[in-house]
Amino acid sequence: MTKHNEINPVEVEGFLDSWKDWVIAIGIAYQKGNDYREKARAFIATHYAFDIGKVLFKPTFANDVLFRNNFEDALSYFVSGKISEDSGFAIKPWEEIKASEVNFILEDNLCAVMGVLDLKPLNSKNKTKISFTFILVKDNEKLKIKVHHSSEIKWGDKT
Repeated sequence: MTKHNEINPVEVEGFLDSWKDWVIAIGIAYQKGNDYREKARAFIATHYAFDIGKVLFKPTFANDVLFRNNFEDALSYFVSGKISEDSGFAIKPWEEIKASEVNFILEDNLCAVMGVLDLKPLNSKNKTKISFTFILVKDNEKLKIKVHHSSEIKWGDKT
């Protein structure tokens, strides 16, 4: 018998798909001149656990201000805002985001998931590869991120 707040693999995969789809949708809204900031607010409210407690967020392209541990700083990262280095991760925009090498540990209402995201910008052949780790919690039957750490994978000269 499954516990009420127990997390299962299908939910985790669905959550990752949702996260990727929302990031792309924010970029589309930006391109079309729609209210991309409101879409980003809904994305963060849906995918990050700021409403239920503390969240630790180290975004991929953060160098000067390493962490975005509150809602407004996370919004700045995704669509640009009060932090000067933030150019808007989600409004790049991305045409496609693919996940690979995804692994997770499930324990009751907590899940650790890590993997690789290949991000393809709109109208470009170049791709960005990032590694990510999410710690997810289940609250009111919905998964949300409590810890998000991601960094760009750069392949150095191996000579």
